[in-house]
Amino acid sequence: MTQKTTQSFDVIVIGAGPAGYSSAIRCAELGLKTACIDNWRDQEGQSSLGGTYLNAGCVASLALLESAKIYHALSHDLKQHGIQTGAVSVDVAQMMQRKNRIVDSLSRHIADAFARHNIERIQAEATLLNEHEVEITPLAPESPYRLKAQHIILATGSSPVDLACAPIDNEFIIDSTIALNLDAVPKRLAIIGAGIIGLELAGIWSRLGAETILLEAQETFLSLADQQISREAYRIYTDQGLELRLGARVISSKKSGKGVTVEYQDHEGNHTLRVDKLIVASGRTPNTEHLAAAEANLLLDENGYVHVDENCRTNLPGVYAIGDLTVLGPMIAHKGIEEGLFVAEQIAGHHNPVNYHLLPSVVFTDPEIAWVGQTEQALRAMGEAIKVGVFPLNATARAQAVGQTEGLVKIIAHADTDALLGVHIIGAQASEMIAEAVLAMEFSASSEDLARTIHAHPTIAKALHGAALLLKNHT
Repeated sequence: MTQKTTQSFDVIVIGAGPAGYSSAIRCAELGLKTACIDNWRDQEGQSSLGGTYLNAGCVASLALLESAKIYHALSHDLKQHGIQTGAVSVDVAQMMQRKNRIVDSLSRHIADAFARHNIERIQAEATLLNEHEVEITPLAPESPYRLKAQHIILATGSSPVDLACAPIDNEFIIDSTIALNLDAVPKRLAIIGAGIIGLELAGIWSRLGAETILLEAQETFLSLADQQISREAYRIYTDQGLELRLGARVISSKKSGKGVTVEYQDHEGNHTLRVDKLIVASGRTPNTEHLAAAEANLLLDENGYVHVDENCRTNLPGVYAIGDLTVLGPMIAHKGIEEGLFVAEQIAGHHNPVNYHLLPSVVFTDPEIAWVGQTEQALRAMGEAIKVGVFPLNATARAQAVGQTEGLVKIIAHADTDALLGVHIIGAQASEMIAEAVLAMEFSASSEDLARTIHAHPTIAKALHGAALLLKNHT
């Protein structure tokens, strides 16, 4: 039986991923009595703050990729440095332990921040009942109860999309979460989806020795990125050994012995593929199915996203939705973080909106891909007068010295005003270099401003400077 409680808060945040924990901490910093409800449990069944991003997404993926890169370098790249070693082997269990230690450490940092700011941390399921009330269902066998708040922030994130043609069995057909917790390197691996998640997972397991095949239903590769960057990425990843099959629509997949038989169709007809593991990485869907009671009348769109205005406000007064729950921007952690800060400050009486036009996108592969602003194809389709500067990484001394010469930097500026319209990078440290481009564009810099900015030499960031210099004499 539901029992009432008199406990109330200024703000209740539902979800402790990047959007949720950032918002909760900022609310508390601004003097608001805050509670954060989260239901994530780790493999041992313990509460772990940070959501998918930390526990089974970007951070976990980055940790494993770093291990995979070291193994690959030891196996293939040391001779050119004049370094000799014996046989190199992979201990996947130890690799996973390292990843889990990193995740645990970062989760504890969030928990410590909650404690410092007196945020009430509740491990439970939460259901929005109305604009001021939430029902709490503890994960332990306790009775549900209710909490009240003046403001409620919905930040429950997203989950992998289920495909009827590839039903998850958590053994042979797995999602991205299980793919970051395998106990051995598959001999042959297929991934449905060659988007950001699929590519990041492919980069890990292929470097550890798995024959990796990506099945992408679209005819184009990385359609969100600039086409020149996509073409360069396709060439680089193919040269690395990834098998990218475009226009490949999976029809069925089923367990077959100690593996999976996948049937897919492309322009040449039907094909059968036999692999040890099949990873489903075909996108994510917002976690809104049990978010609100029917009588709450929370408005969702036809795809399950929470309907919000430009200030992240839902149709219910005092209720906000942020992060992966909305279509205001892509499903990326830093978008959710910025929305979390924005909503917290909005509740406290400040208004510092998110600039959705300058959200950087990053693909954490090796080499990395990063971009901000508009692509060349989009600008030309709009009829904009533009000029383009492209600088290859192999022309920089630092890239040559560290043996990371693959990739390029591309800057697009307006042909008349010289305003920066887009910066696109594929190469080592792309995720770090893009920050300079975001800052420049946030302050309405021109390509000449970048060209006149002194960059330390030799650095990989000199490639950004080089691309800007190419535009300086552009007529």
